[in-house]
Amino acid sequence: MSTLNINDIQKHADVIASCGTKVGTVDHLDGENQLKLTRDESGQHHLIPTAWIGEVKENQVILNKNSEEVKDQWQAI
Repeated sequence: MSTLNINDIQKHADVIASCGTKVGTVDHLDGENQLKLTRDESGQHHLIPTAWIGEVKENQVILNKNSEEVKDQWQAI
């Protein structure tokens, strides 16, 4: 298993929950421990902890939580 390097996260990468559902798109890293997502259909940004990131692939950030957990626990800003 490779080490997770949050600096490999690319702007506009898809954010995919562990169940395979796309939950958002990367806006940028917000500090060292939060990932800010682009605005959703309702016009809100969301923050997710980088601790939820299980893997970073080319143009994809794979989370270690399913979409229901993500949407229940992310922070709307």
